[in-house]
Amino acid sequence: MGYTGVSFYVDWALLEAKQGYFTAEGIFDIKPLFEAAGIAGLYLLARPGPYINAEVSGGGYPAQITNGGPVILLQPENEYSQSTDDIVFPDGAYFQAVEDQYRAAGITVPFISNDAHPQGYDAPGSGNGSVDIYGHDAYPLGFDCANPYTWPDGALPTDFGALHKQQSPSTPYSLVEFQGGSFDPWGGSSFNNCLALLNEQFQRVFYKNNFSFGVTLFNIYMTFGGTNWGNLGHPGGYTSYDYGAVIAEDRTIAREKYSEAKLEANFLKASSAYLTAVSGSYSNGTFVNTRSIATTQLMGAVTNFYVVRHAAYNSRVSTDYRLTVPTSQGNISIPRLSPTLTLNGRDSKIHVTDYDLGGKKYHSKTILVLYGGQNETHEAAFLSCIEYSVLEGAAPKSQRIDNNLVINWQVTFERKVIQVGHDLLLYLLASSIIVKAGYLMRTVSLRDRTPAFTGDINQTTTIEVIGGAPVGCSTLIFNGESLKAVRNSYGIITGVVAFKPPGFALPYLVDLEWRYIDSLPELLPSYDDSNWLDADLVTTSNPNNLSTPTSLYGSDYGFYTGNLIFRGHFTAIGTEETLMLRVRGGEAFGYSVFLDGDLLGSWPGNSTDADYNQTLDLPLFNEGQSAVITILLDTMGFDENQEVGNDEMKAPRGILDYALCGRDQSAVSWKVTGNLGGEDYRDVARGPLNEGGLYAERQGYHLPNPPSTYWQIGKPTDGMNSAGVGFYTTNFNLSLPVGYDIPLSFLFTNSSTNGSALSNYRAQLYINGYQFGKYVNNIGPQTSFPVPEGILNHHGINYLALSLWALDAEGAKITDIELVAGAVIQSGYGPVELSPMPPYKPRVGAY
Repeated sequence: MGYTGVSFYVDWALLEAKQGYFTAEGIFDIKPLFEAAGIAGLYLLARPGPYINAEVSGGGYPAQITNGGPVILLQPENEYSQSTDDIVFPDGAYFQAVEDQYRAAGITVPFISNDAHPQGYDAPGSGNGSVDIYGHDAYPLGFDCANPYTWPDGALPTDFGALHKQQSPSTPYSLVEFQGGSFDPWGGSSFNNCLALLNEQFQRVFYKNNFSFGVTLFNIYMTFGGTNWGNLGHPGGYTSYDYGAVIAEDRTIAREKYSEAKLEANFLKASSAYLTAVSGSYSNGTFVNTRSIATTQLMGAVTNFYVVRHAAYNSRVSTDYRLTVPTSQGNISIPRLSPTLTLNGRDSKIHVTDYDLGGKKYHSKTILVLYGGQNETHEAAFLSCIEYSVLEGAAPKSQRIDNNLVINWQVTFERKVIQVGHDLLLYLLASSIIVKAGYLMRTVSLRDRTPAFTGDINQTTTIEVIGGAPVGCSTLIFNGESLKAVRNSYGIITGVVAFKPPGFALPYLVDLEWRYIDSLPELLPSYDDSNWLDADLVTTSNPNNLSTPTSLYGSDYGFYTGNLIFRGHFTAIGTEETLMLRVRGGEAFGYSVFLDGDLLGSWPGNSTDADYNQTLDLPLFNEGQSAVITILLDTMGFDENQEVGNDEMKAPRGILDYALCGRDQSAVSWKVTGNLGGEDYRDVARGPLNEGGLYAERQGYHLPNPPSTYWQIGKPTDGMNSAGVGFYTTNFNLSLPVGYDIPLSFLFTNSSTNGSALSNYRAQLYINGYQFGKYVNNIGPQTSFPVPEGILNHHGINYLALSLWALDAEGAKITDIELVAGAVIQSGYGPVELSPMPPYKPRVGAY
């Protein structure tokens, strides 16, 4: 893509779930990331926290990293930029303490900061806690994916360059986290809308605006978002973390913003003069003949850059303009061979003068690629040159002015190849076909003077080598296969890679043999909860004070993730008529309340409420009758905590308050469970967040090969006819063709009970023991759950499990669930190693 580096977070919650017990093995080992970056020639910016934000549960925590390899910068803390009014802020002593810990651990690379806004906090020279390089965030277009075509007035930054010169003039201007997409909440409008909001137009306008400030470290959040698997996310987001990013969640690269990011990155990579150019001011009407366009000059020793965009940055109007700029030939008004240039709505361009083409030559020729949008007019001039010849395509307008050659052309999908003078090949292209090398080019090398490529194609593709092939080359190698090469009259070598459509079939999941077990046996009269923890702590370490005699916060008992279950025992006196509950689980949470196995009521949840009050009617009791209240609660992760002094991330998950009508709260004694072992979680391979407190999870039945032989036969599409939780398992084989990358997803059909009202149910999807989907039928929006190869075994057996929680008395069923294929890509990537998949074995102490 032209990128030179990648940043990465480290989430302490995954590496040290229990204080003092640190593990970074298997899928949590970051050393392979270092090795892969080294092979790819990418630098790494390490961002281990302590706080990382990232829309993960609790905002994450830090972990240790090592020196060496491609890591060139480390960011201590993240967005340490705001506090409550009662806090002395910024606290240089705290920030210095964080830095000291890293230095004491042997970290020697420079420290870079990530201010949430350009405020200058902890910049070099600011005193205690100052970093080596100051940087900041910006998300200027916001996160309103529900209105994907609305760009609010005034959202384009115009003062970043000036602020940098005030706040940290001695360091490179660094945008450590700039908007590359958006999160989407439960019940949101979907990441497709986020993609429409933060599309290639956004990149062209906002990223080039950043370039106008002379940014030299530009980190985009996100280029690839991926998946919040295994309860990783916070309550403000669902399983998918696609983010509307350059690369889709299923790793496909068909989005136009992928191409735009690649164009811009490669332009900067090729334009070495940009690195030393000095940014000027943002101004309307300067250098152009209309105040409708704003221009910023970046002045270099020889080469100058001029960034143009609409003064009303969100304008959809196309504006004609002329550009008058100083050059080595004096002031020149551009264009010279046509009346005007045109800036289309929501677009930006970079004009260059006295551009240094650099020293790279291919067999004595320099190759220059110029591109533009369809039907746009562009112009280029070449000093001291009077000769040119058209090698391919229609001839452009041309004129010799003052011994210089001026070429003017309209962009079409027909490319033009022109030889200028003796040693310059000029390619004039539409931006969509700059790289003519198939779907994805991964590596390029020479094998015994033969160009060798690895890459991916999705159709029969002509590989075109513009420069660099040895003289006399007659063969190309693509993914190990030799191709006949043809050289044309001006030295371009081509070879054809045949796409071979593979044959494969995916199982229809509903037709498989499924097994079923009740995953809420706590409703049975015979259920024994004596092995559960007593919820008997009369104090809490949580800053939220108790409203109950004993704590009913899951975290006080070591349960931090997934489903929690509470069981309240009391002996009736005959006057109990209602039960009031206030329960918290985070936005989109839900719960069900049962009395002696019968449903009293449920809160199915919505996209906004983090807690809920409910008063439920009780049946008549006999005096002395024993009763059990069972509450199943789906927690949605912990809140982020962006403000120092505000303990949002500590907002408890559990029962905040309750009242049994006519009785003291102490009349009810409580038991609690979450994942088996709590902090001492059993499945080290898949990590501390992967499983919650459902019976099937506590037993480990979501892992491969559970003891399901004697379970009932039952399908999730048959479902249940009453409230509760069913657990369904099956196996299926995959035999996908070797040499192809075929992303797979599990697709739920959104269902209702009567054809109109959505059925209130929740489902969790487990693939080979990994929880890769939390589906909430009545909230949404996610229905498709991509699962990557490595979690799925594309060449063998797979274990699939579903938990189905019906919150309504009528029960629920999954209308349909399918395994569907995405793009079929013929790939040179090679085999994918499977993630650790330890199977089921009986768990000691499971209840």
